Amino acid sequence: MSTFTGDAQSADKHAVARKSTLVSIVLNVVLATFQIAVGVIAHSQALIADGVHSISDLVSDFVVLVANRHSGALPDADHNYGHSRYETVASMFLGAILIAVGIGMLWRAGERLVHLEDIPPVHFSALLVAVTVLVSKEALFRYMLREARRVRSAMLVANAWHARSDAASSLVVAIGIIGSLAGFTLLDPIAAAIVGFMVARMGWTFGYDALQDLSDRALDTADTTEIRALLAATPGVRDVHDLRTRKMGDAALVDAHILVDPMISVSEGHYIAETARARVLSDPRVLDALIHVDPENDAARRPALALPPRGEIATRIEAALAQRGLRASAINLHYLSTGLEIDVTLAADSDDDAA
Repeated sequence: MSTFTGDAQSADKHAVARKSTLVSIVLNVVLATFQIAVGVIAHSQALIADGVHSISDLVSDFVVLVANRHSGALPDADHNYGHSRYETVASMFLGAILIAVGIGMLWRAGERLVHLEDIPPVHFSALLVAVTVLVSKEALFRYMLREARRVRSAMLVANAWHARSDAASSLVVAIGIIGSLAGFTLLDPIAAAIVGFMVARMGWTFGYDALQDLSDRALDTADTTEIRALLAATPGVRDVHDLRTRKMGDAALVDAHILVDPMISVSEGHYIAETARARVLSDPRVLDALIHVDPENDAARRPALALPPRGEIATRIEAALAQRGLRASAINLHYLSTGLEIDVTLAADSDDDAA
């Protein structure tokens, strides 16, 4: 019993994503322009590398904007569970971009280290720009991370930490430039190489995590335990088993089996399952839930499938009762692992009713 809720991706989430990403785009355009321009003029390979990093941020920002737009689309005939995985695909693409940019930085820094004699002295203006970028990127990181956590967006969290990697790389660049200004020429290309490694490493982390989510990775143990507790606390639920989860964007799909009294009615069992499902869907981590009702723990034992069907049993019972002048008004069958339990309600005869 499952009905897609469609509320996990709120309008507020997508509005926040769009606003924070636009702020990042504007800032990165300004910073990248200054970094590359001053890096060329001041002869700082590290600052140029950091500028290229800022350009990669622009690319990732546009990826986030596109993914944010599509992931908010409602479920349709082709995507019954919605489009949340657009965010995951975007995170993987973002990771690939970072890996490529990082490798390029490492290659260029290596070439500079091989030809140290060709490196001109770095101008002091490079340090001023590096410090300005460091402060700006750290402020951007704190703003984006706060907004990402508020709306629970893994894609925005990834983009926020991308901004933090920029701040860290700018710190390395500043240290390298200071060393170069002090006469240690090789520190500037070394700083560029460190930035390249940091960028590539973060790209690998984002890409690997996204790939795991696309491969139906489950929620972590703590989250799964909390969801199990929500189900188990539902009145009428005796046990929870076969609980499974799989990531869908920032939320998860849940399916579980609940154990109920085997002698209750179908409608009561359905009511208990719907109550349990509503409790699970109240958790913002859950996108949709499928709850299966079991009269017994079928993870441990299953009903005997060789038992006769209802039609055959009803025919036998009615024939036996007819021989004694009796008639059944209701026949309830309970298919259990121990066998078949039958409840028969006899109809009152006309004479008794008249009396």
